This record gives sequence, structure tokens and C-alpha cells, in this order.
Amino acid sequence: MQSSRGYLLRALNEWILDSGWTPHLVIDAEIQGVMVPQQFISDGQIVLNVAPSAVQGLTIENDAVSFSARFGGVPMNVFAPMVAVMAIYARENGQGMGFGAEPGVEALYSDEPDNDPPPEDPKPKPKSRASLKVVK
Repeated sequence: MQSSRGYLLRALNEWILDSGWTPHLVIDAEIQGVMVPQQFISDGQIVLNVAPSAVQGLTIENDAVSFSARFGGVPMNVFAPMVAVMAIYARENGQGMGFGAEPGVEALYSDEPDNDPPPEDPKPKPKSRASLKVVK
């Protein structure tokens, strides 16, 4: 079955615009294939204003979002696979929708996988007993 994210993103973008608000996308910038301005990434994410006055050629397909925009006066083509889109919301009131992780998305992160085993703790910690505390 095809993901519903692209369909929902198009509908929510239209709803936000019809309401006279400014749509913003939250993109996971660490997913492979994401092309966004690196200087605006914070905590692995970037928030992009996708209002018609801010972008050119916004295309929301079932598999990706793309558009052209200026960042600090420099033109750039932006591309994000649909699995990298984390949320869409209206800037003015925060209304919108967040999306959960798609199955198998872990394999799409651009960093090399860490194949080293975790360091072993030489002394296992004793398990603590559960306790209750009476609160009056």
C-alpha cells in the first residue's frame, strides 16, 4: 500500500493556504537525498516556509517535495523525500499535522551505521527493587 503522507501533505497545505495562513514544513535533514540549505539546519531539522510568496514551483508528489527558493539572497533548489517530511503547520497558530516515522526509515539516514558493539560494563549494576512511597 502506498504511503498516505503525500496525499495528506497536499490537503493540509491547501487547507492552510485557503485559511489565509503561512504553511511551514519541518524536514528531517539527516535523511538521504534531502537537499536543503545546510546553514539553517538545527538539531538535524529545518523548518521551511512554503507559501507561494516564498517559493517557486512547489511540487508535492507522493514520494517527494521540491521547490526553488532564495536563502539569504542565494537561489537554491530544495528537495526532500516524503519520508523526511516530519510535519506541516500554519506559522500563525501552529495548527497542522506531525507525521510518525515510516517503517524502515532508519536505513535512510545519511550517516554511516555504527557497527561497533556497545562497550561492555565490567560490573553489572544490581537491579533495584521497586518501592512505593505514601504521599499525604
